[in-house]
Amino acid sequence: MKRTGFVIGNGTSRKKFKLENLVDKGLMYACNAVYREFCPNVLVAVDPKMIHEIVGANFQYECEVWTNYNKAFEKYVGLNYFNPNKGWSSGPTALYKAVLDGCEDIYILGFDYVGLENGAKVNNIYAGSKNYKAIHEPATYYGNWLRQTETILRENSDRRFIRVVQKNDYIPNNLNQYANFSNISYKEFKYILDK
Repeated sequence: MKRTGFVIGNGTSRKKFKLENLVDKGLMYACNAVYREFCPNVLVAVDPKMIHEIVGANFQYECEVWTNYNKAFEKYVGLNYFNPNKGWSSGPTALYKAVLDGCEDIYILGFDYVGLENGAKVNNIYAGSKNYKAIHEPATYYGNWLRQTETILRENSDRRFIRVVQKNDYIPNNLNQYANFSNISYKEFKYILDK
């Protein structure tokens, strides 16, 4: 049987989806502040501020936490370090971890890439909270996230990457060129989960 992974970003497209629906369906890899509401199998955070917050909540004792080595983290116990360190953002790094763990079918939720209102506002369900941009701030340019995701697709043609999207979500042409990448709706995703 194929090993299934779910990589959970924090774009607003996943706001109405209950992460609890993924329990026992495969391995869950989530990013950053997801820990505030849900315990995945693996939490990936590469921003030092987020790691300080996660460790401050002792979450590394509840869930596997992966990050890049940083001298400031040496005082912490219970963190796992990527070796080599890709130097990527949390979302693509979580995709990389799912590949390392042998997941063959990898569903991607909350990877929205573009900001809200054509980039005028940050697209993150945690916007306005600690360690995140304010809701009214402009979105971070998504080019690096897209290039890093492309690298994963290109280097892992034997894996299937299925991005779950809402109607009218941005579909990057760069990703559509890969035979191992596709987009499905949340309705189709629910049907797959219920099988």
